[in-house]
Amino acid sequence: METETAAAYDPFADWYDDYMSPAVSGEYIERLHGVLGGLLGPGSGTCLDVCCGTGAHAAVLEQLGWTPVGVDLSRGQLRHAKARLPVAAADAARLPIADGSVSAVSCLLASTDVPDYAAAVREIARVLRPGGVFAHVGLHPCYVGSFADRSDPERITIDQRYGDRSRSFDSWNATGVRTRVGAWHVPPADLLNAFTAAGLHLVRTAESGAADIPDLFGIRAVKA
Repeated sequence: METETAAAYDPFADWYDDYMSPAVSGEYIERLHGVLGGLLGPGSGTCLDVCCGTGAHAAVLEQLGWTPVGVDLSRGQLRHAKARLPVAAADAARLPIADGSVSAVSCLLASTDVPDYAAAVREIARVLRPGGVFAHVGLHPCYVGSFADRSDPERITIDQRYGDRSRSFDSWNATGVRTRVGAWHVPPADLLNAFTAAGLHLVRTAESGAADIPDLFGIRAVKA
């Protein structure tokens, strides 16, 4: 699993760093960071950015008062991230972090990038201190995926692949991320159950979309 996941983003690390810049994806990134800020909120102490990628979200975490530290499996992406925050190469399902040692965790746009996001959520719950906050922001589990045709901005067509949890490279956007690295679909029931099974208390959820159809879904959860 590690080798396959690392190789997925490594060949596209330079492209992805540019793709996640305000110059290329400004409106999307602004909304993404707005959802993150609303769910995580201001604070102090370490915020572990799981699957930090190129470190594109580090500045937002710092603006909220947190001290960001990033982990990602892709060493290609970490080449860019290390200029933005302290980083370590690590599998999200096996974090090199002590139990109960961080005050907050963020994970953005990564739930569809790992074969077993529930395992990553369990690890996140393990490293959080009691009362610690986990802010998840990912692709909307109902309206974004290989099963969702978003080519018409006024409506989405969902097909029978909605129940398929396997990795897919199919996408209505032929130039986007998913045609390059693929995605594992995580239906909303699987996503929410992963949090509760890990002992996390769901506090709030959020949706965001450029129009009236959301493409982002966020969760604020707290460790008891």
